[in-house]
Amino acid sequence: MDDLVAIAKVVRPRGLKGEVFADVLTDFPERFEGLENVIAVWPDAKRLQLKIEEHWFQNGRLVLKFAGYDSVEAAEVLRDGEICISEEQVVELEEGEFFDWQIVGCRVETIGGETIGVVRELQRTSGTENLLVDGKDKDFLVPFAESICVEVDIEKKLIRIDPPEGLLEF
Repeated sequence: MDDLVAIAKVVRPRGLKGEVFADVLTDFPERFEGLENVIAVWPDAKRLQLKIEEHWFQNGRLVLKFAGYDSVEAAEVLRDGEICISEEQVVELEEGEFFDWQIVGCRVETIGGETIGVVRELQRTSGTENLLVDGKDKDFLVPFAESICVEVDIEKKLIRIDPPEGLLEF
């Protein structure tokens, strides 16, 4: 049950009937349609099973109403909880597409077998996404492009790169 994926984070109560405002943490906000059972997880590892009664979007923010939370006071306990689903419930991606959580933690090595480091973060910019890689002595920014990241093996948590000259220079 530890393989959970956060799809929203409760920000604060909304209204008097126990609804909460939440920030959407998924690229697929339509995934809330028909979703009922979720797990709220807090930084202290506390978990709570929740059932979504209703959801809607208001001014670009997600509003959630959970069964049994019918007042502002009841909803307050949900503040800062990450609303999670199991990995089995995630949206199917196209071939060659990955979730950020699948990339983070992957080992990065060159096609020659030289270890570069481990992916700390996937950074999104207006152009190509970049892998922030924690190296032994320094960090590297590696464009997450097919021409450079020639092999992505999620099962083995391994990304093989064919770096252009100068990419890994100190």
